Amino acid sequence: MARRRRTAMVAALTLAIGGVTLPAGAAQAAPACDVTYATNDWGTGFTANVTIKNLGDPVSAWTLKFAFPNSSQRVTQGWSAKWSQSGSEVTATNESWNGSLGTGASTTIGFNGAYSGSNPKPASFTLNGVTCNGTSANQPPTVSLGLPAGPFEAPADVPLTATASDPDGTISKVEFYRNGLLVNTDTSAPYAYTLEDLPAGSYTVQAKAYDNANGIGVAEKSFTVNPASGPVLVASPSAVSVSEGGTSSVKFTLSAAPTSNVPVSLAVAGDSDITVSPSTLTLTSSNWSSGVSATVAAAEDADTVGGTATLTASATGYAPVTVTVTEVDNDVPGGDNAYIKKFLDQYGKIKNSGYFSPEGVPYHSVETLIVEAPDYGHETTSEAFSFWIWLEAQYGRVTQNWAPFNNAWTVMEKYIIPSHADQPTAGAPGTPQYAAEHNLPSQYPSALEPNVSVGQDPLRSELQSTYGTGDIYGMHWLLDVDNTYGYGHCGDGTTRPAYINTFQRGTQESVWETVPQPSCDTFKHGGQYGYLDLFVKESSAPAKQWKYTDAPDADARAVQAAYWALTWAKAQGKQADVAATVAKAAKMGDYLRYAMFDKYFKKIGNCVGASTCPAGSGRDSAHYLLSWYYAWGGAYDTSQNWSWRIGSSHSHFGYQNPFAAWALTNVAELKPKSPTATSDWQKSLDRQLEFYTWLQSAEGGIAGGATNSWDGSYAQPPSGTATFYGMFYDVDPVYNDPPSNQWFGMQAWSMQRIAELYLETGNAKAKALLDKWVPWAIANTTTGTNWSIPSDMKWTGQPNNWDPANPQANTNLHVEVTVKGQDVGVAAAYARTLIAYAAKSGNAAAKTTAKGLLDALSAAADAKGVSMPESRGDYRRFDDVYNATDGQGLYIPSGWSGKMPNGDAIAPGKSFLDIRSFYKNDPDWPKVQAYLNGGAEPVFNYHRFWAQADVAMAYADYGTYFPNG
Repeated sequence: MARRRRTAMVAALTLAIGGVTLPAGAAQAAPACDVTYATNDWGTGFTANVTIKNLGDPVSAWTLKFAFPNSSQRVTQGWSAKWSQSGSEVTATNESWNGSLGTGASTTIGFNGAYSGSNPKPASFTLNGVTCNGTSANQPPTVSLGLPAGPFEAPADVPLTATASDPDGTISKVEFYRNGLLVNTDTSAPYAYTLEDLPAGSYTVQAKAYDNANGIGVAEKSFTVNPASGPVLVASPSAVSVSEGGTSSVKFTLSAAPTSNVPVSLAVAGDSDITVSPSTLTLTSSNWSSGVSATVAAAEDADTVGGTATLTASATGYAPVTVTVTEVDNDVPGGDNAYIKKFLDQYGKIKNSGYFSPEGVPYHSVETLIVEAPDYGHETTSEAFSFWIWLEAQYGRVTQNWAPFNNAWTVMEKYIIPSHADQPTAGAPGTPQYAAEHNLPSQYPSALEPNVSVGQDPLRSELQSTYGTGDIYGMHWLLDVDNTYGYGHCGDGTTRPAYINTFQRGTQESVWETVPQPSCDTFKHGGQYGYLDLFVKESSAPAKQWKYTDAPDADARAVQAAYWALTWAKAQGKQADVAATVAKAAKMGDYLRYAMFDKYFKKIGNCVGASTCPAGSGRDSAHYLLSWYYAWGGAYDTSQNWSWRIGSSHSHFGYQNPFAAWALTNVAELKPKSPTATSDWQKSLDRQLEFYTWLQSAEGGIAGGATNSWDGSYAQPPSGTATFYGMFYDVDPVYNDPPSNQWFGMQAWSMQRIAELYLETGNAKAKALLDKWVPWAIANTTTGTNWSIPSDMKWTGQPNNWDPANPQANTNLHVEVTVKGQDVGVAAAYARTLIAYAAKSGNAAAKTTAKGLLDALSAAADAKGVSMPESRGDYRRFDDVYNATDGQGLYIPSGWSGKMPNGDAIAPGKSFLDIRSFYKNDPDWPKVQAYLNGGAEPVFNYHRFWAQADVAMAYADYGTYFPNG
């Protein structure tokens, strides 16, 4: 014993000589500690989670030290400890609340870091000056993957199971992948996930197991789903939530009448609290269509986490069908809230009812026959991706599971943010050449005018220096998810999803007048020069090139969603779960600044005459608003090595997002890395709020917007046109068929961001806008059985010239609601605006109206989500050919001819349908053909992804802010 006491005294003396003053007990514990260091990399940055375990006597304070092996590695922002760095040495000291560690106790701390080159782990760690035994779990985990033998028929439900173990640590999670994309993360055994409603095709699945030091083990298998060859067993809904202590119902039917009785067995795997009764049911020739229901129940328990289970229905001769069951826990505030349950039910429908492609990409709509901004339902937009990311943020708030949020960003990054291979010359020097925009498609192609000066791009060199690449980190707006057109990647004809574009020819070009074209034009399809010479006229033959267009409202919405994910994860103590994704959102915000600049970087204000309006330099070409787009392109042939970037001169109030501007300015984790980004976004926040104020009508609605380039050609506007910082008022900026500020959806979308800014910050300008807008909107709203909201609007007058020092009320600017309707997506966005406003202000009318709209949406629920019948009289334009009298119809210049990938001829006299003959094979086409033959307007029930997501999020918002109803 005396010798042991002597050893402890020597250890204490050593610590004292090292300059560390600690209690004696802490010195005794120093030699017995363990550190686990796990990282998650994202290129030039990473998140590190560090777990300290005390294996000795209790300590009341601690200091952890380690050295980075790479001199470029650095801590940028940390949590749960006081972090500092000197050279390569990093020091973390305890916070007041985690300094005491008993024997066997652990604490986890973390940080975000940056590096260049490699990101190796530290070789050793010291705690209170004494070396620990290094990082744990150096041996990787093992994992096996199980799936049924098949065969599988579409739509197939394929259950996956995994068994994982680690020889020197613990399993932290198992990820399941489908065709290389993360589809689920399971943090506790038994590890399982069911792939639901798979279409016919080939699939490769993986189970990837992680241990407590982020060691990885992988197992992989492949299978094929065959086309359906006979009747199928159907479950409705395909996903259901059930309150703890409550029940829900699932109906089982057959797709066709059986020749004899079909016994169906029901079994539940997963959370043991979830059960189903009866365990068997029978479908017959009498009830096969009406179906038989089963009751799913969730038992009361004492935990505070909702579980999940898979209900599988099996019948001889039929492919099994599964239903995902989510338990809504009532042991947390609002856990048994009816609207949270509605959110989970709607979320389940979205994830399991045909909204996603086999690659995991969200479609614009479940239905294929739909023509609006996308000209086909199984295209998708950056808008859909941004709503998906936001939806998964809400799911994380409700369930504390952040894997789906991170996965949504991963899929978005893979498929709709062009990779380096998709923009190979983006870093090459170059400036755009001026070409005027025109009012009519028949005025195209527009001639390049190299003699018209363009301004300096103030962002290119800064972004390239900050991120070490010329690649743009922004979403292209449109994808052909199923490669229906057949362009593929750069003309290969097969790769899916494929980047495409449509709108290219001025404000009058409606979707019915567009010519779809590949974003990478290698002249493989179209005419002699692909599709380029339909839009731009050059003095010499055009070069093969790639080109992309970003819709800024979608990127800003993704940033908005990332803010909420960060906020809700922090409240759960799970900030580290979303840190890597949030850092990517900050990067997206850095590049989004291109939307703040004039199209050709000309000076802002009274910019008249393409040749006389001066070129800008620095920030004098910045209007600081979120304009309609920014775009970038370059040479397909890398040996040519040129590229271009443009902003947009036209700003619509509906695209503004002051909430995102505030988050990118004020939230440390979301501040972009570029030196001037924070100041740009602060100016943008102020300018956007001024913009709304300038455009608010006497009644309260917000008018169209402004442009720095009248008619898109820096023309002279009509005398007396009102101005905003020298930009000209435009009642319907960007597009006129139909007018861009006719649709109430722009009001609901945009004012929801104002409402969230008010909710989160109490911003006085935001409140003033809402105090006027909300009563106007409610006055034009009816709730109840025959509910209706504004649909179309008519505008008269104009705002006053903007004087920032003395803003004036717009007594001469008026709005009238001319048509009311039942658009479910707009109703949801509108309800969310009212919910946020009511939650902050206490406004009873806003809360009551929001609840009335949500109850109306609940009444419109169906198996795939929420829908209302829509009459589509505009479908008469399917077979319109160009008419010079009214300017409508598909315009192809005289003498131009080419072919679509499927052989459809592109030539004068052709229609929208002529170059999209695939529509004639759509299952819904007979309804349209009957209309074209003189029948009644066709009626559809559509399930748009963005609308269904907004419905789900409206439920979640109401259940969160008003848990007592």
